[in-house]
Amino acid sequence: MSGCSGGTSLLAVKERASQTLCSVWKAAASMESLNRNLEHLRFGGGDIEDEDQLLESLNGILQALAEDKHRTSSLLSESEVLPAFARYLQSSPHCGVKAAQVLAEIAKNEEMKTPCIDAGLVPILIPLLDSTDQEMLLHVGRAIGRICYDNNELQEQLVAAEVIRSLVRIMLDYPDNEPLVRVNLLALSNLADLDTAKDALSKTRIAEHLVHQLRKANHHEKVEIILEVLQTLAENDVLKLQLAEAGIQDAVAELLLRLQDSSQPEDMCSLKAASDLIVSLLLGDESMQQLFADGHGVIYQSVGTWLASKHTQLQLTGALAIANFARNDSNCVRMVQLGVVHRLLDLLEQHVECGDVSVQHAALSALRNLAIPADAAQELGQDPMLLSRLVQWCDSKDHAGVCGEANRLLASLLRHSQSQEVVKAIQDAQGVKHLVSMATSEHVIMQNEALIALAIASAINLEIIKAAFKEAKLVQNIHKLLQDESTGPEVKYNSIGLLCSLFNSGDLRQEAEEDKVKETLEKLCGHINGNVAKQALMALQILNEEHSIFEQ
Repeated sequence: MSGCSGGTSLLAVKERASQTLCSVWKAAASMESLNRNLEHLRFGGGDIEDEDQLLESLNGILQALAEDKHRTSSLLSESEVLPAFARYLQSSPHCGVKAAQVLAEIAKNEEMKTPCIDAGLVPILIPLLDSTDQEMLLHVGRAIGRICYDNNELQEQLVAAEVIRSLVRIMLDYPDNEPLVRVNLLALSNLADLDTAKDALSKTRIAEHLVHQLRKANHHEKVEIILEVLQTLAENDVLKLQLAEAGIQDAVAELLLRLQDSSQPEDMCSLKAASDLIVSLLLGDESMQQLFADGHGVIYQSVGTWLASKHTQLQLTGALAIANFARNDSNCVRMVQLGVVHRLLDLLEQHVECGDVSVQHAALSALRNLAIPADAAQELGQDPMLLSRLVQWCDSKDHAGVCGEANRLLASLLRHSQSQEVVKAIQDAQGVKHLVSMATSEHVIMQNEALIALAIASAINLEIIKAAFKEAKLVQNIHKLLQDESTGPEVKYNSIGLLCSLFNSGDLRQEAEEDKVKETLEKLCGHINGNVAKQALMALQILNEEHSIFEQ
């Protein structure tokens, strides 16, 4: 057994040695072949009779790159063969295509980009984008894309050389050549961040082509590339409108419909990218109106489905869509008529306790935007379900974000509607006390919103809310704000304005006198801020006049 084992071991050693020698021999032969090919490329002429040898050398370089990219790249750089490629790219069609293919492979290596640039190859490659040979276009596109990647100066030169026009033309001429379309999409993705590129693209038919490509895309990677390009283009208002006019909203809505039932990670990435694109398109006023289409547009028509979706991302998109549509007053009135408010309330109900904060804020922002036009605010301000939910959330101290936004929305309804019916509806819903609390908030914006809303409500119908003011100790709270040295001038100004309305009630005026508000107002007549001083003087005059009336 031991002899047999020893023989086997000796045989194994011999085999390994033989394999090592064979590898060394092959490596040496490969190196010799590569050096021969480099030598020929460096000094070859590219004449017709030399074409076969030239193609053989170029194929040899391709094979060497496949076997050992870094070593071959290093030898290519050292041999100074790259300048000769300018000649071969413009030689016979076969050699030109093969030379472009070799360059595209060389440019995969980060270290070879600069040698390719220094060899002056980019200006030689650019005109080749006007070729009608699809294989040439494929390799030239790859070579240019790889050489110029992440090089802002070179990319600007490409745009100046009208490469954008060529890339779009290629995609329009060969829409079914998937590898070629992909290369051009990647090139556009790299260039589209430039403002000059966006401007150039706005003068082409890129919008309609990308819509077409997105509709037919059935592979995740292609969808992702198209959405990335679209997202970049949507930063430009002209392109936003062109995309909307080309029907991008229909293509994106179809895509979301396909993806919404999937749980695959790659599909979720596409779903988010498509959702982000919709929001970007809605940021432009003209494109937003195009997408709304008086409530008949596919995006608005899809909002209800998104708000009720199991996907948080779609819920967020639906809420953000409404918030953006609501930047236009007539859109607000139309959406309120179409009943979108209750859908937002149902969504918020899901997220108040332990839901997504982004969805909460988006839905509340949408409701606040909807309440800005007077007609919409008047209708919303008398909606029992809306007011009931808002008052409930105003009490939700464990959820400060929702609580604060609910208070702000109550104030907004009063400010924008300026309606006696809304004042009564908010009073009936027990909402006034929350606005009084909001007036003493630590956030100045919220304080001012509450003070203005309360002043408006007091001017409209003080009698129906007087009891709530007394119960919430509004006069005393306002007095504390005026006495506090840290209270800003704007808050003091609005506080005094509210007091002027409150003095119209004998009961509330008496509370002010008992709390010695008059002394504080007299001090404020000397306030460093002129507006506060004038407001304080006016309040004193009103207080003194009413005091004289009551004395009579």
